[in-house]
Amino acid sequence: MPLTPLDIHNKEFSRRLRGYDEDEVNEFLDQVIKDYEGVIRENKELSNQLLSVQEKLDHFATIEETLSKTIIIAQEAADDVKNNAKKEAQLIVKEAEKNADRIVNEALGKSRKIALEVEELKKQASIYRARFRTLVEAQLELLTQDGWEALESREQEVRDREREMKEIY
Repeated sequence: MPLTPLDIHNKEFSRRLRGYDEDEVNEFLDQVIKDYEGVIRENKELSNQLLSVQEKLDHFATIEETLSKTIIIAQEAADDVKNNAKKEAQLIVKEAEKNADRIVNEALGKSRKIALEVEELKKQASIYRARFRTLVEAQLELLTQDGWEALESREQEVRDREREMKEIY
């Protein structure tokens, strides 16, 4: 157990014959008491400072730990956002490709349908021209002939030609 200034102050020495000078010893003890009190005071101040510094250190260590965790969480969140964005972009691209394929297929289907319609219209126009030509030729022949017999035979020819044309197309 350490000495206190009071212990030093209350210390009494036994007296002997040729001992130390009592006033000199008391003065020295008074000086030791003062110095010892100063050392104790300084020790308390340093202990308080140490405690304060330790509290600050603990506080900063807690802040550092919190910041580290926050940075890790932020990094994980950023990675999650990045991964989700990539997945979403891939889905958008796939959907766009699917829509593009559908649009191209629809356009090809319409193109084929229009081509078939054009061919059908060409056939109908050809049939119409052939019929019209036959009719015009028959009318011209009718005008050049005098009798109805020729007209009747001509009508029969027209019908025959129309039948032939229908069979061809």
